[in-house]
Amino acid sequence: MKEKSQEIEKRSDENSGGNFSDNWGTRSSLWNRGLAFGVFLIAATLIAYYPVWHGGFIWDDDMLLTANPLIKDTHGWYRFWWTTSTPDYFPVMSSTFWIEWRLWGMHAAGYHVVNVLLHAVNAILLWRVLAWMEIPSAKLAAAIFALHPVNVESVAWIAELKNTLSMFFFAWTLLVFLKFEDTKLQRWYWISVTTFVIALLSKTAAAPLPFILLGIAWWRRGRVEWTDIFRSATFFGVAGFLALITVVYQYHNAIGHDIVRTDDFWSRLAIAGRAVWFYFYKTLLPLDLSPIFPRWHTGDTNWISFMPGLLLVSAFFVFWLFRASWGKPFLFGLGYAVIMFLPVLGFLNIYYFRFSFVANHWQYFSIIGPIALAAAGTTMFLDHFGKSKIIFSGALLLLLGFLTWQQADVYLNATTLWSATLVKNPDCAVAHNNLGFVQLQNGDVNDAMGHFEKSVLLQPDDANAQKNLGSALLEKGRVDEAIGYYQTALKLKPNDSGAHNNLGFALFKKGNVDDAIAEYQKALKLQPGDPGVHHNYGLALFKEGLTDQAMLQYQKALELKPDDAEVHNDIASVLSKNGLEAGAIQHWKRALEIQPQYMPAQNNLAWALATNPDPSLRNGVKAVQLAQQANQVSNGKNLLVLRTLAAAYAEDGQFTNALTTAGQALQLAAIDQSLVLIKSLQAQMKLYEAGQPFHTPAKSD
Repeated sequence: MKEKSQEIEKRSDENSGGNFSDNWGTRSSLWNRGLAFGVFLIAATLIAYYPVWHGGFIWDDDMLLTANPLIKDTHGWYRFWWTTSTPDYFPVMSSTFWIEWRLWGMHAAGYHVVNVLLHAVNAILLWRVLAWMEIPSAKLAAAIFALHPVNVESVAWIAELKNTLSMFFFAWTLLVFLKFEDTKLQRWYWISVTTFVIALLSKTAAAPLPFILLGIAWWRRGRVEWTDIFRSATFFGVAGFLALITVVYQYHNAIGHDIVRTDDFWSRLAIAGRAVWFYFYKTLLPLDLSPIFPRWHTGDTNWISFMPGLLLVSAFFVFWLFRASWGKPFLFGLGYAVIMFLPVLGFLNIYYFRFSFVANHWQYFSIIGPIALAAAGTTMFLDHFGKSKIIFSGALLLLLGFLTWQQADVYLNATTLWSATLVKNPDCAVAHNNLGFVQLQNGDVNDAMGHFEKSVLLQPDDANAQKNLGSALLEKGRVDEAIGYYQTALKLKPNDSGAHNNLGFALFKKGNVDDAIAEYQKALKLQPGDPGVHHNYGLALFKEGLTDQAMLQYQKALELKPDDAEVHNDIASVLSKNGLEAGAIQHWKRALEIQPQYMPAQNNLAWALATNPDPSLRNGVKAVQLAQQANQVSNGKNLLVLRTLAAAYAEDGQFTNALTTAGQALQLAAIDQSLVLIKSLQAQMKLYEAGQPFHTPAKSD
């Protein structure tokens, strides 16, 4: 048996893997063993995906990785496996992210390197599987898979590690199962079952594999025997069990109360037939790829809508009739693709269907069939033209590599992703919403508001768009309008902790502190591990004079997010109010280590260093430096910063500058009609005129 296995492997290397490059293979024994071709696949993949090295985090990378509290939790890996805390049950993928976070942290390049290398290795494994099965042009098929631009979404999008990782174990399962078939050694069978389980726990897109095993039996022996069915039973059992878990997670965690589609079975059947042809078309002509394709209309069940599906069935019927000759490779290659498409054809709800019924990343497994078929057919045709097949193959790979390079640019960051989506799909509500969110974070409030308004118009039932439009309005100072949109968002999605938090913040800005506290409490009940909510809750408690309770919330926020400059600043304010100036100064310094241009911390620390009643804590020179920086950040128009700068000048002995600066602050206070500050500044200016600095009174116990 062992000798037979070696003979088969050798034959597959020589006969089926060589149509693309076996002429090169005569130069060395290393090449014959495939080492050089493997190096070629890795190098070509790394070059084609070069733009990814400069890429960042996009779309739901935050939910699965960067903002996922389980990733940062020391025991998070345990919760991935044994709790329902995640939107999907992919514990191998989640645990891999848990490990990677400890290696790369917020450095996106590390995650990209892992994804690209996994994809390159997947191409190598695909080559070995096709070669073992004696499918012609295995090397060309593997190279096309490595460089095909449709696969960019699965490789350049960090969250799609679930695709590349699952494919890695999927390919190993096929390879080891083939080894078992040829050796009949039981250990190979159980190893293949194990790798299949790991593939499913990475992503259940691998679930149709048992059908593929039966197809392989038919491809290799021309029939499916009872032995083949018996061998596949374990795979069917495992796939069914884990697929059911995924469905439960998808319906209860990912989808929840959202409505992804309302059409009936016949509408879904019609769209499924159209989707298969769409995928075949994008495989053969990978142009006009979009991160999100336009969502097709549902409910159309006239006879024309069923034509794509009927045409597909007719094609397979013809292939079946001619299965003994030319129909066999079409039946196997395209049949493989359709079977691997089954989980995403729409018969079961997937949250992504809210955006589109087709996606590039859903082709990662299925694309192998059409690629292998096209590679074999092309090279068999070009065999009649001698060396031209090598030239054609090389030109094809160069073209695919170029298209992949271009497509990878789309996935560099959130701005490039959503801008490219809107070019191809102008009415994509989620793209408008997400691009607006990026612009809002960058301070482009007007542009952001335009995208949010468009998103709300296109999809009024999207709670996130309503919430984000409220945030843009809040930035513009239109508090009452913002509150209205937050309330609408909560009607659509009552358990949205972020909307409760945002509504609380808007109420806080309006002065309704008690109502704000109630919203923060609701948010924390839904999402107790949100540092932003704890921080906002602390601000409201501090406003109410409940400093001890506020400190507890700040400390919880800092525990969840240690590098938050705002929280350090607010903790310092509580400590300062309680007379603990030394501790306050340390927190202000830490805030500025994290965010050197954070103006509130600059101003507060400068004030403490200039006016502290304890001489050992004062430092006039440093106070002037910090206050000048804060004044520069605020463009010289913040009266509190000007007051601080005046006090810093006085502490440093620069009384002329102190008087001039205090006078500027007094003018702003008069414009604002701030009587308390006017009176305070006038008293301080008298000290500066007398050549004395201003120091705050010492706090009594």
